[in-house]
Amino acid sequence: MRALVWDGSEARVVDRPAPSPGEGMATVRVARAGICNTDLEIVKGYMAFRGVLGHELCGAVEEGPSAWKGRRVVAEINFACRAHDCSACATGLGRHCPRRTVMGIVGADGALAELVAVPVANLHAVPDVVSDDQAVFAEPLAAAFEILEQVDVSPGTRCVVLGDGKLGLLVAQVLFHAGARVLAVGKHADKLALLSRLGIETHLYAGGSPPITQADMVVEATGSAGGFALAVSITRPRGTLVLKSTVAEPAKVDLAPLVIHEISVIGSRCGRFEPALAALERGARGAAHGLDPSALVAARFPLEDAREALRAAAGSTLKVLVDPTLT
Repeated sequence: MRALVWDGSEARVVDRPAPSPGEGMATVRVARAGICNTDLEIVKGYMAFRGVLGHELCGAVEEGPSAWKGRRVVAEINFACRAHDCSACATGLGRHCPRRTVMGIVGADGALAELVAVPVANLHAVPDVVSDDQAVFAEPLAAAFEILEQVDVSPGTRCVVLGDGKLGLLVAQVLFHAGARVLAVGKHADKLALLSRLGIETHLYAGGSPPITQADMVVEATGSAGGFALAVSITRPRGTLVLKSTVAEPAKVDLAPLVIHEISVIGSRCGRFEPALAALERGARGAAHGLDPSALVAARFPLEDAREALRAAAGSTLKVLVDPTLT
């Protein structure tokens, strides 16, 4: 099969043996794969990963249990050990299993390939009404919904989302539909316009003074190490700061404002797929509180050009997809 492989110094599309699913595993033929900021950080050295890149996918089960064969699916990216002696798995925290591998990030090949092996337990069926272009957003949208699992976002809560990348745009929509008063802050007018059309307040930020002060909650989704200081500066005393960025560059952190203003800092990573798929289905049907992220797709490339897709995603563009069905 063909796959985009990172060897520590270069990303290349190469021939590799197709995965052979073992017990409890399935092979998924990839229909769409998305490129996110984490992939871009990996090729800068994040997590010292080697192997097939990519962790956002939609596809169809090719090999595995008969009940799953042929079904259109998305897949959670954390491959937990699920052992009886694992306290994380036993308490429903498989996403934090200390023995886990992570698709395209830690110890497991990813989805920028014709085929990818995934634990059956990680599969989720895609509703028929949801297109492949929409379904491929299930993983980042689940990460956005994870905030609601971690923080009580009451109606009227003043939330600032820093960053107008793919994840920031999804987070702003999730918080908005949860009833928060959202201000999305970014550096690209065209991206912020996508939120303005939905009735979400936006601010085009060019540096200098903070765009707002005393926010109840700030979500840092800039994808840069420098976003943390700005996020701290606009979080009210005893407010909540949610960290979403994963970057290879170490951040210099001044802890004093966190102590002085008693700010709660919450790391936020992967989320459950169920609320994300439900929101995608509502969006595909045009129902209230649904999300249709297909407007975020800026470009698509065939798998053979996945290296070029990676370069395109490194610009200020929105979502870049790789479609292995294209030639």
